[in-house]
Amino acid sequence: MTDTAIFEDNRTRLRNIAYRMLGEMGTAEDVVQEAWLRWRKAEKSEIRNPRAWLSTVTVRLSLDALRARRARRETYVGPWLPEPLSPDDMRGLAADTPAAHAELASDLSMALLHMLERLSPEERAAFILHDAFDCDYAEIARTLGKAEPACRKLVSRARDHVRTEHPRYSVNRESHQQLVARFAEASASHDPSRVLPLLADNVVFYSDGGGKVPAAINPVYGADHVSRLVAGLSRKLSKLGAWSLSFAQISGQPGLVFTAGGEIISCMTVEVEDQRITAIYAMRNPDKLDRLSKALSHSSAHGSSASG
Repeated sequence: MTDTAIFEDNRTRLRNIAYRMLGEMGTAEDVVQEAWLRWRKAEKSEIRNPRAWLSTVTVRLSLDALRARRARRETYVGPWLPEPLSPDDMRGLAADTPAAHAELASDLSMALLHMLERLSPEERAAFILHDAFDCDYAEIARTLGKAEPACRKLVSRARDHVRTEHPRYSVNRESHQQLVARFAEASASHDPSRVLPLLADNVVFYSDGGGKVPAAINPVYGADHVSRLVAGLSRKLSKLGAWSLSFAQISGQPGLVFTAGGEIISCMTVEVEDQRITAIYAMRNPDKLDRLSKALSHSSAHGSSASG
């Protein structure tokens, strides 16, 4: 197998690692490209396991990018959310089977990736390698340049954070999609009393505008506040004139896409527990909508739509 073929055989895995580490597909692809350049220059006779070598380089490059981004994050306006993935992106990260896509959708949900931002870079890397890619502690230790006991502690701490802040709930996809449809209909009514019954008491609303478009500067907590916010945003959206609300798969989950003037201006996904919405993730930052805008159009978004 040629050097190029070996790399291409590992490309999907490397993109998957980098995106999970960074939550930004563009930056993840830059990392993979740098890994390719390093692979081309490497002395292949000294590499016993190309997959492990490439994974190690990708993780270390991702750690460097993550640390640099954290320094810039201090000046980021409002909550930071991961870049939403289009169906094309999802197909490029998993085997083409329903089970693989369902598992990937859970692992790459906006909620989980948002929570992973609270981990240290090393905790995030150790957790991803161990729980998502089934790496043993010896391999994690070699990748991170740490002792195995230290890596065990990193994984343990990360798991504790994940279980506490993002417990997994078994949500039927059809039920999830139906709740998203009901939420869309209630939101379009501009009536907070119609939105309120769909929300958990402790619901939280996150909106990422990146300082480039209007968005909530801080998370909004509580069903009453969130229902009023959603109704208010819907009223403001209706004043834009021609706009549309469509259903689409966003990061593998049922979501909503808001379009005006032929451009996607926002997308939204929700977390669900016991048939109530526990979290709403609204992406408004145009830089993070660019890939989705290119991959989706109003005509290709499936399902029904509402417009104003």
